[in-house]
Formats: sequence, C-alpha cells, structure tokens
Amino acid sequence: MGDLMHEAVTGGRARLTGVQRLDAVFRARPTAALMPYLTAGYPDLARLPDLLAALAAGGADAVELGVPFSDPLADGPALQAAATAALAAGFTLDGLWAVLDRVLGTYSLPVVLLTYVNPILAHGAARFVERAAGAGVAGLIVPDLPWAEAAPLRRLTRQRGMALVPMATPNSPPAHLKDIRSGDGFVYGVSVTGVTGVRDQLAPDVLAFASRLKEAVGLPVAIGFGISTPDQAAQVGTVADGVIVGSALVSALMQDPRHAAQVATTRVRALARALKGGRGEGGKTR
Repeated sequence: MGDLMHEAVTGGRARLTGVQRLDAVFRARPTAALMPYLTAGYPDLARLPDLLAALAAGGADAVELGVPFSDPLADGPALQAAATAALAAGFTLDGLWAVLDRVLGTYSLPVVLLTYVNPILAHGAARFVERAAGAGVAGLIVPDLPWAEAAPLRRLTRQRGMALVPMATPNSPPAHLKDIRSGDGFVYGVSVTGVTGVRDQLAPDVLAFASRLKEAVGLPVAIGFGISTPDQAAQVGTVADGVIVGSALVSALMQDPRHAAQVATTRVRALARALKGGRGEGGKTR
C-alpha cells in the first residue's frame, strides 16, 4: 500500500486533497480499482450513509455518486428511474450536503459526484464547488460540460484540490484526447456510444479502447457504461485502471430496496473478487 493510500485510510484524509486521494486509489494498486455508482437519494437520502458503508464493506475503492436531475442525458432507464424516484421523494442539494458533511469526514473512500451542468449553475458554480469540497467530495464528473468550455469550473475545483474528471468515448478525436491530458484524477472512458444501461455483453472493442485511451491520455483510465457482471468487470480490469459499475447495481437495489445495503455489499463483493482474480500482482500496466 502506498504512502498516500495509507494516510487516506488511517485518518489522514484531511491532509490530502481530493486529487491526491484519487491518485492514491488508482496508482497504488496492483489490480484495477472498483468504483460502484449510487444515485444519491435512492432508495432515500437517509440511507445514503448505510449504502456508502456497504460499498466500502464490499470492497469498493472509490464511489461515484449521482446527483438526481430531471433531464439526465447520459443515463439509461435504471438510473433515470432512480433519479426520478429520488426527486419525487424531495431530494435537494442542501439535503445531500448535510448528509455528506456528516459522513465523509470519517469515510475512507474517495467520493466523486456525477452531476449535470444545470444543477451546478442553479446552485451557483462557486457555491457548488465550495459545498462539495467542504463536505469532502474528491471530484466532479459533468457529462454535458464540453471540456473546451470547462476552464472556469476547473479553476474552481483546482482551487479546492478537487478533480474535474474528463470523459472520452471510442469516437473522441485525437485533439480531444490531447486536451484532456491536462485533467485531474482520472479519465472516465465511456465504453459505448449511447446511454448507461445493463448489457449482456461488453462492447466488442472495449479492451482495445481502454488500451488506446491509456496510451493517449497519460492518466489513470476508468471504464464505465455497460459493465454489468463480475466477469465483464474482470475482463475490463485486465486493461483499465478502474472499473465503474452503475446501472447493474442500481437495478439490483431497485429490485429489493428494503434491503438495499445488504444487496449493495453482496453485489460489490462479487465484483471486487472478480477484479482481484482477473489480474495478479504486478499485472497492472501504465
């Protein structure tokens, strides 16, 4: 375990920036990092602390936490349904900050928020970043913010030591890949052209895409969208630095919301075991 990771999990979180905490996750591991996704406020916001604890108990290395939004252009049916339910139950950003303020001060895993531009602008970009950083959020992912227009938000996140995570798809041109080399934390590689969702099979070129993306950007690469099973996660983990699983986990929670924490631990544990079995010590390349 690297020195940064040791600090991050033994009480040194306050001494590390969000970027440093993410760097520790992706660079200090012999296997691909597991980043499961939750929709904040589903099944309800009061259970978010238990769900975050469940992901840690299952073996997650970081968490992607989705901010419910009424028009989530990158989300498939499961994530849209979870966001709609959360909004109908009265989800607010102020409510989320209150929960994260209580939880992340002692939570060992970096949490990255996935949000859209509209909630950031409605909240006020400076206020949004200040509240997120103050609560202990390590970074932001904003799917509908073009990287060419991201400089003002990047200035705000960098001032608070947070990562603004760039995204890339199989169709991203070389110029975009060159530009996002200046990103922080990691690059989110979108494995398919389309929205999130549970899929029976991986995209046929996902491993080649992950390899090509790693070579192009020079940052850790986490692959998401359409990774649904432990076997699929293990396959992607042979190349990528991180594996993001969202729709499959959220769908499982929706099937048994009363026991969401137990479901989350079981599902994440299976994914974590698959990743550890898919790549041995020293098998990770950069």
